[in-house]
Amino acid sequence: PPTAGKGLGQIPFNLYDPFGILPEQTVEEKIRGRQVEINNGRLAQLGIFSLLSESSTPGSVPPLTVLFSILEPFGLAIKPYDGDVIKGFANIYSQFDIFN
Repeated sequence: PPTAGKGLGQIPFNLYDPFGILPEQTVEEKIRGRQVEINNGRLAQLGIFSLLSESSTPGSVPPLTVLFSILEPFGLAIKPYDGDVIKGFANIYSQFDIFN
């Protein structure tokens, strides 16, 4: 749906097609586009959860185990999760010296 004029008039143009260059879609094209977007979201969720699973339990996702063994010499593999949830944020907050 168009977003122009929504939000108490704060959005002055349509965010989906601001220049009006996209052709109008039929109902069938809209239905297909929405289904494709839902499937892309589901695939993204599977991907992120496979990375989380492999990080927490190495070897739980065999294709990622092979990929990480190839990438590890280059320093590109995901490090195993050791249970410290703050450790990932330590570099961000190191300027405040609260983790030292």
